[in-house]
Amino acid sequence: MRVLYVTFPWRTHFQPAVPLCWALQTAGHEVRVASGPELTDVITRSGLTAVPVGSDVPMLQKLAEMQSAKAQEAMEKLGTQDDLLYDYAENREEMLAWDRLPWLTSFLTEILKIQNDSMVEDLVEYCRWWKPDLVLWNYMSYAGSVAATVTGAAHARMPTEMDLDARFRRNFLRVRAQQPPEDRADALADWLGGWAEKYGASFSESMVTGHFTVDHMLGSMRLEQDVPVVPMRYVSYNGPAVVPDWLRKDPAQRRVLATFGVSQEQGQAYQALSVEQLQDMLDALADLDIELVVTLPEQIQQQLKRVPDNTRLVEFVALNVITWSCSAVIHNGSTPSFMEAIAHQVPQLMVGRVCPDIEVRGPRLQQAGAGLWIPRDEMSGARVRDDLVRLLDEPGFRDGTETLRQELYAQPTPSQVVRELEQMTERYRSR
Repeated sequence: MRVLYVTFPWRTHFQPAVPLCWALQTAGHEVRVASGPELTDVITRSGLTAVPVGSDVPMLQKLAEMQSAKAQEAMEKLGTQDDLLYDYAENREEMLAWDRLPWLTSFLTEILKIQNDSMVEDLVEYCRWWKPDLVLWNYMSYAGSVAATVTGAAHARMPTEMDLDARFRRNFLRVRAQQPPEDRADALADWLGGWAEKYGASFSESMVTGHFTVDHMLGSMRLEQDVPVVPMRYVSYNGPAVVPDWLRKDPAQRRVLATFGVSQEQGQAYQALSVEQLQDMLDALADLDIELVVTLPEQIQQQLKRVPDNTRLVEFVALNVITWSCSAVIHNGSTPSFMEAIAHQVPQLMVGRVCPDIEVRGPRLQQAGAGLWIPRDEMSGARVRDDLVRLLDEPGFRDGTETLRQELYAQPTPSQVVRELEQMTERYRSR
């Protein structure tokens, strides 16, 4: 069968799907990856075939220029952009009031338009020609949903974190149904329905949910779904990787990795920790008998005033290359860091507030006894030091991580999932 994976042009939203794309390809299926032109080199370096679609304006530039009246109105009414993004994680009934939900949905839709609109026409044209049987789409990449809907392909969402978007949508629809018919605004349905109608189709909720979900989150941390779920084991892919000389022998002290993903490259609005917080953390850990490896872009490294003797600064090291040699990992909650630590039975400390699900996943990590997390308003170098010492010295964290590790390895590998995807495609394909 022909399989198309669709993602907006953001590297960390593409990489988690690479092992599944490989598995489909080695099983004999034709696989293509469609995204904005700025991701083409990243896709081809993975060994997959790229289909550039849409505008070549960088995604960060598009987001920075977001000045729509609806987005601005939502921020004025409900709070800062940062607070709005984390409101999607809310599940408290008092936060699910109808005076908030339409505004939040409108704000989310404006972001999704920026990420998707320029890709839709090229993608639909390509799909009408290539005729994919199955479209897999990153959970924020609704261009894939539109193209699959208008061409009759089976299609599935692929979340990268805990699926808070699906839970938010479920809450939104429940509260919306309680409102008078004249007060049931749904910006997301209006947007997707507009694209569907342009190509002779009509909106259905499957455009939001997909026919099914492919989810690599641990089962104990997976949220309820309204559609079938195909669970899949997380398998490492961190892009092109090299094992550096200093990683080819055991460390002299216990090794701790501190990594905050590509967020530190993207400017102040996207950073997990400020330079001041990073410096505070380094100072607080300076007297520990550890080898602290910190991944930071060169421009951030240059802003640090002090680098302790026990600290090694590097711009990049692949997680699957280093994590197994560590005694603890400090990270921003990114799924790759989270999963790699579990896969290698390494206790972890989650900090910062880049990943919207961190305030849900963090407490679950602690409850499992596999690590700790620091809420944003409690972040300090001293707190990081105290929590890190606990992770290094208390053996119970290793035991908790082993429980999650067993859960991870009980999930089917990408190659084992292929047969189920074939069956799902036969069930839902309408072309």
